[in-house]
Amino acid sequence: MDSKKLILVDDEEGIRRFLGLTLVDLGYTVKTAENGQAALELLKTFTPSIILTDIKMPMMDGIELLKTVKLQSPEIEVIMLTGHGDLDLAIESLKFDAADFITKPINDKVLEISLERTLEKIQMKSKLREYTVNLERLVDEKTQRIVELERQNAACQVIEGLSGALTSASNEMESGSGLFNELPCLVSIHNRYLEIVSANQLLKDRLGDVVGLNSFDIYSDRTSAGNACPVQKTFETGKGQRSKETFLTKDGEEIPVTVYTAPIANKEGEIELVLDISVDMTELQRLKDELLTTQHKFERLFDESPCYISVQNKDFTIAEVNRRFKEDFEDITGSHCYKTYKRSNEPCVECPVKLTFGDGESHQMETVVTTKKGEQKNVLVWSSPIRDAYGNINQVMEMSTDITEIRRLQDHLTSLGFMLGSMSHGVKGMLTALDGGIYRLESGLRKNDQDRIDSATKALKSTVNRVKKMVLDILYYAKSRELEMETVDASSFLTDTASLVAIKAKNAGVTFIQDIPDNLGPIKIDSSAMSATLVNFLENGVDACENPIERKDYSLSFSAARSDNNLVIKITDTGMGMDQETANKIFTLFFSSKGKKGTGIGLFISNQTIEKHNGKILVDSELGKGTSFTITIPCNI
Repeated sequence: MDSKKLILVDDEEGIRRFLGLTLVDLGYTVKTAENGQAALELLKTFTPSIILTDIKMPMMDGIELLKTVKLQSPEIEVIMLTGHGDLDLAIESLKFDAADFITKPINDKVLEISLERTLEKIQMKSKLREYTVNLERLVDEKTQRIVELERQNAACQVIEGLSGALTSASNEMESGSGLFNELPCLVSIHNRYLEIVSANQLLKDRLGDVVGLNSFDIYSDRTSAGNACPVQKTFETGKGQRSKETFLTKDGEEIPVTVYTAPIANKEGEIELVLDISVDMTELQRLKDELLTTQHKFERLFDESPCYISVQNKDFTIAEVNRRFKEDFEDITGSHCYKTYKRSNEPCVECPVKLTFGDGESHQMETVVTTKKGEQKNVLVWSSPIRDAYGNINQVMEMSTDITEIRRLQDHLTSLGFMLGSMSHGVKGMLTALDGGIYRLESGLRKNDQDRIDSATKALKSTVNRVKKMVLDILYYAKSRELEMETVDASSFLTDTASLVAIKAKNAGVTFIQDIPDNLGPIKIDSSAMSATLVNFLENGVDACENPIERKDYSLSFSAARSDNNLVIKITDTGMGMDQETANKIFTLFFSSKGKKGTGIGLFISNQTIEKHNGKILVDSELGKGTSFTITIPCNI
């Protein structure tokens, strides 16, 4: 796919004309469409790498176009164009895998940066796809080599079964024709006096003219009839022999061989001759050594690959994993990947392994996984079939590349636009609430209605607190700053923090349970940042109980304990809870389970604060039963 091919979709002809000229100046081949339906028709004859589309259009809007394109051609990246009033829709489009969005009026520099970032994403996907194809080809080559070696080894076993049918061997050997001179083996016939009476041409070429010599003379480690060779043992036992031996060539070199002997009886049933068929093991040993070397190289490639690799069976259990997978997720062979990766009891909706087993093609998806240390990572997952010698898919290899840092960089590059949109939308609603509160306050003052005054004051305080929290969250995220560490008494600090939320819990009808011992000792933290973080978790706990169920009591507990040199804080609510998929994403920027009531910034910032304190967070939640956050922070004293 040409990465410089682009479709521009907008219902305004002026924007299509002038923006199209700008895109051409940037080096793109541009086709235009007036709505989503026209763009889909254009895709039948023109395949772009990027679609630049307006959100609001007649017939088919940009969101529906995005969904359809991602379903039919997921490799095409889509950038959304939006007015200031459509930011909610633009943010919503990211859930459907839009690459980016740009607000109108369009700034040429912003447009160029967005397109370059999208091209980088396309190139990264292309490199990963190429890497997967090369690795699959290497696996196929080595598999074919193993099959070839197995066939050669089977040929040796077939030779052993020939001895029972060889009753006319002596005549063929003497005539110098027939089967034995065609075989790629060293063949000789011995009489009861342990003399070599005949040999095929290959044996003569390798060992010289051995006819008339004693049977044991061709062996390097047999010096007399007292040191029985396989031929002698056959005469003695009447049974064929199989053993590892060493022949001496006519140049005095040693040849490792596998010897197969078979008795040849006369008409009276007496053993008259012994057929000796020996296979030169030098070439087989060389191939085994080459196979072993190749296996070691493959194992190193498998283990040292800079991604997580697992091989999965048809029942989606893990058969094998590489070293990096073991380091971050443990070697749980026999377990299901969704339990190991996501700690979930259900497979992914669009499981690429399942799709590959179904159609034999490679598939990809982007998701969030949880390591054994509780860390959450964004990964790009690719699946590839592993076929047997007959072309049947018996396993699927899944490769997952850690793109957490790439996602963080993209988050920072796009955060300004998100923050402006979120802040404008949120502040607009809060300003409306302030206007309403002021009106009620003024009305109460005019009428000297104390109840109305108190109600208006309460509403104004609540709205001001919401404005304050939003602005502080946005400023905290937008401005990177160093922690201002200080040593504080942990018990006093946690007690003061709890008091900030106690009133909100009481007003919401939630029982607030506080268990803060007096002897937690000192801790070195940024008290301002840490207080805001804990308050965020506590307020989310109160919010989780805001839709009460009849005859159910809701509670929020806040407890702490000291473990070695760590402070362990536990915040537990009995509210709505979360499913595992939601729990995996709660610390992702702009992801919110509260819908329009949340900005998706608070928990992201809280997680960053904990990480900057070298701490960790464990989340345990069950839908309908509540959520528990366990926060561990080093005291550093």
